[in-house]
Amino acid sequence: MESKIVALTAVSLNDGRDLFDFIINDDEQVLLSFKSVRDRLVVTNKKLLIIDIQGIIGRKKEYMIVPLSKITAFSCESSGTFDLDAELKVWASGINQMQFEFLKGTDIRPLLQVLNQAIC
Repeated sequence: MESKIVALTAVSLNDGRDLFDFIINDDEQVLLSFKSVRDRLVVTNKKLLIIDIQGIIGRKKEYMIVPLSKITAFSCESSGTFDLDAELKVWASGINQMQFEFLKGTDIRPLLQVLNQAIC
């Protein structure tokens, strides 16, 4: 699965918790949470959780879990004057590239710190 989520912005750690709380382990801590119009990226101390809401009414959901230990590389492109989105690309063993685009003004440095700690 190649994943791409656009127009992400940071939200509170409890925002939409009912969508993903069942898949968070007892020893796991939610560190960051981002939301687009429909989709989500949740970052814990153990994994990236990508929630792809599908269909017209959004009843169908695809959950993709990427353990931080499987992430092999990432790259970030900051937003510019004419390009409003910051872009993050993540590679993990056994998975194609994942792309995330964040709305201008969304601070993705905490996410980059989590990824950097995971792979370095």
